[in-house]
Amino acid sequence: MKRYFLPLLLILSFQSHAQTTVLPEVPDSVRTVTMSRPVQKQWRGQYEFEKMGVTVSNDFPMGSLNGMFQENDSTLVALITAENTPINESPWYAFQIWGKEEKDIYVRLTYQAGSKHRYYPKISYDGNFWSPLDSANFLVPDSLKNFNFRNRPEAATLKLNVTKDTTWVAGQEIHDSKRVKAWADLISSKPFVQHEKIGESLEGREISALTIGKPQNDKLVMVIARQHPPEVTGQLAMQSFVETLTNDSELSERFRENFTILVVPMVNPDGVDNGHWRHNMHGVDLNRDWADFHQPETRAVKEFMHKKAEENDATFYFGIDFHSTWDDIYYTVGDDYQTGNIPGMVSEWLVNIQSAIPGYEPNISPNNKMEPTLVSRNYFYITFGAESLVYEIGDNTPRDFLEEKSRVAAEEMIKLLLDKVD
Repeated sequence: MKRYFLPLLLILSFQSHAQTTVLPEVPDSVRTVTMSRPVQKQWRGQYEFEKMGVTVSNDFPMGSLNGMFQENDSTLVALITAENTPINESPWYAFQIWGKEEKDIYVRLTYQAGSKHRYYPKISYDGNFWSPLDSANFLVPDSLKNFNFRNRPEAATLKLNVTKDTTWVAGQEIHDSKRVKAWADLISSKPFVQHEKIGESLEGREISALTIGKPQNDKLVMVIARQHPPEVTGQLAMQSFVETLTNDSELSERFRENFTILVVPMVNPDGVDNGHWRHNMHGVDLNRDWADFHQPETRAVKEFMHKKAEENDATFYFGIDFHSTWDDIYYTVGDDYQTGNIPGMVSEWLVNIQSAIPGYEPNISPNNKMEPTLVSRNYFYITFGAESLVYEIGDNTPRDFLEEKSRVAAEEMIKLLLDKVD
């Protein structure tokens, strides 16, 4: 029987509400050290609680559960810790639970000192289809009803109905490297898409890329996602964006005749599959490694971009990096920089997106601190002159709106680039 007994953290019950505060981005002017550091790899297996008749497992890709013990006849306490520190405060959790007979139990999620709850729990009964936990089963004191980034609990309590069948519980939908590869394979079944390996992670997982459109085109667009493991809404938005670029509409077909789209669907497969909060297996935030390129994942993307630029003496006109945070936001290059290949293109693009979606007001955060490059957006702009941005999707953005917004974003990008580039 596997059972871990761990010190209990400060416990607070909690219920999720609309989230509108944006996580502060690390200033680009801060030079982040991206040399490799040790990480604590999770023990994987089953936690068995015989008297309660319940079993919990973290033994699957993206699973995240560092310890669990039984507090009383109806309550389990889980400990969720990061792969290493210091780290961005994005505590990721994911586990499976089942029992000998149907019963209601409580699971309290607790986090390492200094960390607070972020992701509203999602439930699945097959690992494929997910829905938010009923708010009545996510308990909260009145003092925490106005939940936001600055008013978060150190712990969260879930009421779960346990049956003999497996229930999946996670901060977001499970989109591990295998699932994303299946999506990439589906996209690459189209005759105008090539799928290739461009590198390898520390643990030997493939870093792959899609080349969409005519390979000989000298006009390029760069799309990347999933530098940060838990940021699933960014993954979903990227997929909707790329699916629009590869559909059979007249607009998309004309775009592929003139532009080649390069896509790296998952930059950090090790971090994703190991259930990390933020880092790769070298303990590094990859979106702070675009100046020194100490890590194999960022080096693979860099070398891929340079290779494609050199093949046809090509030009990158647009670059987009998909992420997730508390609310939808666009981190753009500031107005002080108007020397890219299409000055003002991103601003015009955002205006057009707003016009195309009734009632939508984009949350835009320009940044004029471009040196050192550090993040992907700055590298795309400084090195290649590509109009670029970090495209953040809210953790709780409705999935249908997420898809609509990404589809519209792709369509408006196509229209602008076809209009502005000969």
